[in-house]
Amino acid sequence: MAEKLELQEVEVWDGNMAFAQAMRQAQIDVVAAYPITPSTPTVHGYAKFLADGYIDGEFVLVESEHAAMSGCVGAAAAGGRVATATSSQGFALMVEVLYQASGMRLPIVLGLVNRALASPLNVNGDHSDMYLGRDAGWIMLDSFNAQEAYDLMLMAFKIGEDLNVRLPVMVNQDGFITSHTAQNVRPLQDDVAYNFIGEYKEVDPMLDFCKPVTYGAQTEEDWHFEFKARQQKALMESEKVIEKVFAEFKDLSGREYNFVESYNMEDAEVAIVALGSTVESAIQAAQDLRDNEGIKAGVVSPRVIRPFPFKQIQEALKNVKAVATLDRSAPGGTLGMLFNEISACMYQSDNRPIINNYIYGLGGRDMTQENLKEIFRDVKKNADAGKLVTPLQQFSGLRGPKLSFF
Repeated sequence: MAEKLELQEVEVWDGNMAFAQAMRQAQIDVVAAYPITPSTPTVHGYAKFLADGYIDGEFVLVESEHAAMSGCVGAAAAGGRVATATSSQGFALMVEVLYQASGMRLPIVLGLVNRALASPLNVNGDHSDMYLGRDAGWIMLDSFNAQEAYDLMLMAFKIGEDLNVRLPVMVNQDGFITSHTAQNVRPLQDDVAYNFIGEYKEVDPMLDFCKPVTYGAQTEEDWHFEFKARQQKALMESEKVIEKVFAEFKDLSGREYNFVESYNMEDAEVAIVALGSTVESAIQAAQDLRDNEGIKAGVVSPRVIRPFPFKQIQEALKNVKAVATLDRSAPGGTLGMLFNEISACMYQSDNRPIINNYIYGLGGRDMTQENLKEIFRDVKKNADAGKLVTPLQQFSGLRGPKLSFF
């Protein structure tokens, strides 16, 4: 029986420790991992909890991140609660197996500490790895700080393991900005956290030799299409379970989570849509502009990235005149993911605000208050003109001449 860890009402944890503590409290059967910056302390922290007797499960240190996710797939198919953590190039090496995990409907939990993708090599945070995984069939959640990283990691197990879902879940946090910044975190006590998640329920475990099952069968054109359609249906309908788990967690902790988080949007004329730690910075910039320049600015952020909350985005932006979408990932010859998805939402809406795109923060470049205020002022120009008078896509915070496209 694992030892319990007595926690203070308020602990000082960084985002990696928040992940590791939530994983410890979940009493995972198997963690297979290959450490990589900046997610290494998540894995190290979990391994130390195991060595100190706080965990009953197994920790498997493998030879690569591809092997880590492969080990997770095997352990989950065998009938265990399974999790891991990674970043950047390690995540890229996992991608092949991400599709195996979701296609086999295995509720693996992945803590993704967001970091730039090479080349050039960079160990700092942006959302390139997050964006790389968005179409792999996983539920995707996004945290803005260490408290949320802890809370969402706990909820990820309960969401993915629900018998109406049975899909893998990844929880994102910003590399270094969240993962290595110590903040106040209010944890649940061990028994409370574990009881919230609940006992693991096996579904078609391979180690039940009385009921043989097959995983990863070959389907070709006969059944592949139908299978992927059912997988999409499960992913889209997981919304109901996510909403239920968010509500149960609020009742337990007092902390509220929504599919889309909105700030000062009641009367906002202009808005920024962003992800990760930038959200809190944008809120501060919006408030300063309201107080000092009379700009009715607001902030919107998808808490759930997959399944993408189309209706909730439409509701959050139903009254604004102009929107800036902030993408912290190199766009690869097109507009950013948030621009494309927010535009798709609002094209189907009664309100069609002017929308433009800002690429920012690549490789850990700071997003300053002045950068954010400049973006809000540009969006205000679009709102006042009733049309796009600024470039459709700009690079914010770039040294040298301004860079814009489209």
